Amino acid sequence: MKIITWNVNGIRAALGKHALDWAFAQRPDALCLQEVKARREQLNEEQLSQLPLRDVWNAAQRPGYSGVATFYKNQPDEIVVGMGQEQFDVEGRVIQTVMAGCRLFNIYFPNGQRGQQRVNYKLAFYAQLLKLCDDLHKKGENIIITGDFNTAHMPIDLKNPKANEKTSGFLPEEREWVQAFLDHGFVDVFRHFYPDKVQYTWWTYRLNARQRGIGWRLDYYLVSKDLLPRVEDVIIHDEVPGSDHCPVELVLK
Repeated sequence: MKIITWNVNGIRAALGKHALDWAFAQRPDALCLQEVKARREQLNEEQLSQLPLRDVWNAAQRPGYSGVATFYKNQPDEIVVGMGQEQFDVEGRVIQTVMAGCRLFNIYFPNGQRGQQRVNYKLAFYAQLLKLCDDLHKKGENIIITGDFNTAHMPIDLKNPKANEKTSGFLPEEREWVQAFLDHGFVDVFRHFYPDKVQYTWWTYRLNARQRGIGWRLDYYLVSKDLLPRVEDVIIHDEVPGSDHCPVELVLK
């Protein structure tokens, strides 16, 4: 089973560059896109022709903002759009699909760089998601959380940790929430397999950051501990262009 996650920073722009051709050529069982910035009905016929898999979308109420879409090979056993909390669901950040014995969360976590109010919103989002996942774990469900977390967990996960200690995305309180998920039965599977590997998934468009290797690891797979024996690999495809993020692949038995 193969899952690919990718923040495409605008699906219409990505389709205009045929960037998603690479992702669909990998024949994923699920493709999770974040920051699609569109509703499905806004795509024209040529754009829709580039989307060979069935799909479910969760668009933000605000036009051209946020939004996630999940594409799947086989019909999921269950599809849930959102988290059941209006303050978060209006921003189109979550899709849940149940397939192959696990619940897959495709999430575009809030960005806190527009001020303290948005940092607080982001932390509240983490808290609500963890509460939901705790309840699902108690029911015996296995969970995969993937997407753009908008937080680098540890100093190894960004090029310049010291310079970014007061920058949203690496604030102590944001990092503590990522750690909270690990303390509540999740595993960061990339770091599990590659504890010392320096590899990034996002680069600012400024100052040739990607070419210079100045990046952040913001795109993750957190899986329930009980799922860990099924995980074969996590691959960061930092050679794939098309967005300021790169796709990340999870391979399961």
